[in-house]
Amino acid sequence: MIKVSMRYRHFIYGVIQSGLTCSIAAAIASFPYLEQGLFMQHWLRSLGISWLTMLPVVVMAAPVIRRLAEWITE
Repeated sequence: MIKVSMRYRHFIYGVIQSGLTCSIAAAIASFPYLEQGLFMQHWLRSLGISWLTMLPVVVMAAPVIRRLAEWITE
């Protein structure tokens, strides 16, 4: 497995977190298409749009959210 430098861990975290969250949200939004046999097509489209939208937001917000959480809990 290729290892990435620790200084990029917030980017890796953002990619994983936004991917997981968007996958689950897209699956929930696509559930009504299950009976029509269009679930996978709708899910993939929804996932792509939501992930491309949320990835930059999460990557930029993650350091700020982490500092805010540390400030609140210390």
